[in-house]
Amino acid sequence: MYREEYGRAVAVLVRHFGDMDVAEEAVQDAFTAAVQRWQSSGMPPSPAGWIITTARNRAIDRLRREASREDRHAQAALLHADREPAEEGPVSDDRLRLIFTCCHPALATSVQVALTLRLLGGLTTAEIARAFLVPEPTMAQRLVRAKGKIRDARIPYRIPGEADLPNRVRAVLAVVYLIFNEGYAASSGDRLVREDLCAEAVRLGRILAELMPDEPEVIGLLALMLLVESRRATRTTPSGDLVLLSDQDRGLWDHGLVAEGQALVRQCLCRNQPGPYQVQAAINAVHSDAPAADATDWRQILQLYDQLQALAPSPVVALNRAVAVAEVEGPAAALPIVDGLELGAYHMFHAIRADLLRRLGRNAEAAMAYEAAIARTENATERDFLQRRRQALVAP
Repeated sequence: MYREEYGRAVAVLVRHFGDMDVAEEAVQDAFTAAVQRWQSSGMPPSPAGWIITTARNRAIDRLRREASREDRHAQAALLHADREPAEEGPVSDDRLRLIFTCCHPALATSVQVALTLRLLGGLTTAEIARAFLVPEPTMAQRLVRAKGKIRDARIPYRIPGEADLPNRVRAVLAVVYLIFNEGYAASSGDRLVREDLCAEAVRLGRILAELMPDEPEVIGLLALMLLVESRRATRTTPSGDLVLLSDQDRGLWDHGLVAEGQALVRQCLCRNQPGPYQVQAAINAVHSDAPAADATDWRQILQLYDQLQALAPSPVVALNRAVAVAEVEGPAAALPIVDGLELGAYHMFHAIRADLLRRLGRNAEAAMAYEAAIARTENATERDFLQRRRQALVAP
C-alpha cells in the first residue's frame, strides 16, 4: 500500500494544504496509524481513501494546534485547506501536477528531480542516491536544502500554465524516466522488477503525451518505456532468476506494446528533432526488430549510441556504448573504453568489465571484477546472477 499510494496521497494533500512538509508528515502519520489499526480491524473497503482521509484529518489537527500558538505558517496552511481549491489548469492529474510544481526553475534540475522522486516516486533517499551515483548523506542534505529553499523563497504550489510547461518538461521527463528505471531494475530488495513503479511511470508518460503531443522527447520517452516494458515478463524465470536480453524468449514479449512503441519511434523519426530519449527508444526498437538475439543489428545500435553520446555525453552512456562495441568489434576493443571510465561506484561498470574479461579468457581478473560488482549491488536478484557467473569461472 505504501509503495502504491504514498505518492498519490502526498500529491492530494499538497493540493489541499499547499505545504510539502505538512503533506509528507501527515501521510506518514496515516500509514503509521494503518500499521497499528489494520492488524486488528482488517483492511478498510477503500484503503487508499482511508489513508488520504486520515492524513488530511491528522494534518488539520496538527495545524489547528500550531495555529493557536500564533504560527503564521500553520494558519496559512489551514486557510489553504479550508478553501478546498478546485481543479484547474492544463494538468488535471494530482501527481503529475505536483511533479511540474516541484520542477520549478528556481531549483537546480538535479534537485528538482531528486525531490520529486522522494515525494512521488515512492523511492527512499538511499534509492535516489544510487540513481544519482552519490552517497546517501549527500542526497539527504540536498533534499533538506531543497525543501528549505521552497519554504524560504515561498515558491508557490501553483499549477503551471501552458506557457510554463515546455520550460519544465526536461526535469519532468527525467523524473518519469528515473521512476521507470527504478521499477525496471530495482536498486535494492529481493525482486528485480517493481511492477508498481513501471506502471506508474508508463501512466504518467501517457498523460504527458496527451498533454504535450508536439514535444518529440515526450513521445520518445513513452516509446522507450513501452518497448522496455514489453520484455518485462521474460526478464526473470518463474523462480525469479535474472534472464539476460540475449536469452529471453522473444515470443513471450508483449507484441502489442512493441508495435505501439515502434510506431511512436517512427513518429519521432518523421519529425527529425532527435533527443536522448528518442535515440534510446530507437536503440530498443532495433532490439525488438530482431527475431532472435543473434539477428540483432549491432552496427546500427552502435551508430545510435554514437549519436546518443553526442547529444547527452555521460560515463554511463559510454559504458553502454562499449557493450555495442564489444558486439561489433570484439571484447578486446571494448575493454579499454570501459577501463577509461570513472564509474567505480556503479555495479554495472564492474559487471560489464567482468563479462569482457571472461570473454577474453582472463578469468582471474574477471572473477575479481564480479566480486566488485557483487559488493556494490543491493538487489538480491542481480547479486545471485553475478554470483552464479563468478562461480562458473572457477567451476571444474
